Amino acid sequence: MRISQEYFDELKGQKITAYTLINNNGMEVTSLDFGCIITKLVVPDRDGVLENVVLGFDTIDEYVTRSPYFGAIVGRFAGRIKNAEFTLNNEIYQLVQNDNSNHLHGGLKGFDKVMWETNVVENEDSASLVFSYLSMDGEEGYPGNLLMKVTYTLNNDNELIISYNGKSDQDTLLNMTNHTYFNLSGHVKRNIFNHQLILKSNTFLELDEKYIPTGKILEVNGTPFDFQIGRKIVDGVNSNHPQNILVGNGYDHPFLLNENNNNEILVMDSESGRKLTIETDQPAVVLYTSNQLPDSFSIRGIQSEKYLGLCLETQGLPDSIHHPHFPSSILKKEEVYCSVTKYKFSVY
Repeated sequence: MRISQEYFDELKGQKITAYTLINNNGMEVTSLDFGCIITKLVVPDRDGVLENVVLGFDTIDEYVTRSPYFGAIVGRFAGRIKNAEFTLNNEIYQLVQNDNSNHLHGGLKGFDKVMWETNVVENEDSASLVFSYLSMDGEEGYPGNLLMKVTYTLNNDNELIISYNGKSDQDTLLNMTNHTYFNLSGHVKRNIFNHQLILKSNTFLELDEKYIPTGKILEVNGTPFDFQIGRKIVDGVNSNHPQNILVGNGYDHPFLLNENNNNEILVMDSESGRKLTIETDQPAVVLYTSNQLPDSFSIRGIQSEKYLGLCLETQGLPDSIHHPHFPSSILKKEEVYCSVTKYKFSVY
């Protein structure tokens, strides 16, 4: 195992560092202390060719001005909160509106846009980056001083493990995820149409015209949302299902997971032979197929366009505070928020 660090860029006089974890198989994970952004993730194809399988940029200006959360940690709350407000302990909290009248992914300056303190931990068979950030009471409208730690661990089994740990001095909302856009073709050689997804989920959330959950939990059976035995992403792109059309011809939906920590999410690219297996303790995963990715910039020399990346955001359910039948995302005062998601790369 090796860890390297180098100057990445500068933002408002503050130096941003890129840290790279490298295992004995040549797998690399590069992340920044700005937003905990995973900017590169290099894994082998079936022929052993090492290529980057995530979307990212090479300058901080691109991340600040153009990035749709490429590779970033999202918080305090992943997903949307209706009308950017919620009631907790009989008190109304007004959040920042950054998605029309709604609140999205923690606000205008969520966890994806702040500097994190970074510590490096090296072991014989693994290496970790431990990111820490103190989110102050009232930040983006949320109550409580929240101490957040996010740990990226790479081991020699080609597993990237993301661990989340949070503690607040007041009751608050907390729903964390990582917003990496995967493209297993390597170096974005192709779009994700032919990526095959297997998902252990028989229900998903219905969305309204503003992408807010209506509260209805829908069955996947007989729809393009049924990934239980595998389905290509292009099925949702070409679908006439109202929910596929609603989000721009594709997917941007929370799926409730039937199982945890048991190969519940698999993505495969037959041409490269790469396979990604995701296991989590979270109740849901949001599948987003970059239907809204604009064509107004380039991604490391590749023209941006829809369907270049696949997000699998393991998390609690969006807008859960307004739906009592959803799993709660309330973090009680002095209780510890803990969550772990594992990403294992292999070939077939």
